[in-house]
Amino acid sequence: MISRKSLDSQEFLKLRLATEKIANALDKRLRAHLNVLRPLFVPRNLFGTYVKSSQMHEIPGAEKAFAELQEKYASICEKPFGLSKKLQAPLAPISNQLEGSALQYTLRSDNVQGKGTQITSPTKWILSFRSECPLNRLKAMISGVETRQPEAMKQALIDHLAIIVYLKTFPVLTQLLQDLRYEVEIKDMDELGGLSVVVLKAPIETFLPLDDFIIQITQLSGIPAFQEIVETEAVENIPDPLKEALRQTLN
Repeated sequence: MISRKSLDSQEFLKLRLATEKIANALDKRLRAHLNVLRPLFVPRNLFGTYVKSSQMHEIPGAEKAFAELQEKYASICEKPFGLSKKLQAPLAPISNQLEGSALQYTLRSDNVQGKGTQITSPTKWILSFRSECPLNRLKAMISGVETRQPEAMKQALIDHLAIIVYLKTFPVLTQLLQDLRYEVEIKDMDELGGLSVVVLKAPIETFLPLDDFIIQITQLSGIPAFQEIVETEAVENIPDPLKEALRQTLN
């Protein structure tokens, strides 16, 4: 659970500006990291002939990896997506480009009726293979805002689930992400039928103001959206995992 703190308007304006600067810097840093890591995340190196590629050759362990992808896909594809459980091999090509999109979720308040407020985290991202159907478009399809396109929805699910299988198969990549100071966790997205995604988190804590303050700000802006806030002290309190690991070794 994210911490909640009381804020006044002056404090909010100051912290919002600082948060935007931190968010932009972290986002730029993540994009640079993912670009460098891209050669380590090649779908055909995991799934072999189970995915279409210009190099269709057998890969040890591909059958097991595909079976795990099939199991994860089958567990969530019917509701709310309305897709068939069976994946037919070879799958359509999976992009070998990595994408980190800001984590968003809905905050609901007992004081306000409606769809709630969309909250964006400046320090958390959903990691996936690049998709032509990002999660916001996927949400629009299952809510009826956008016409459902089954093949696009199917590919979007695969693009997110394949990353989970990839990190499980090659755990050294999780360690590498952690060495780059990202916390790595698997999160189930309730708004997407429990779809599991990989979440990366920068080592900086955030908070939200109390509900009444968020309601006031969103009513003034006319947009039901808000961003988590970073306190400037949080930058000074960034932990050093390497130092802690070496300290434990000495002890």
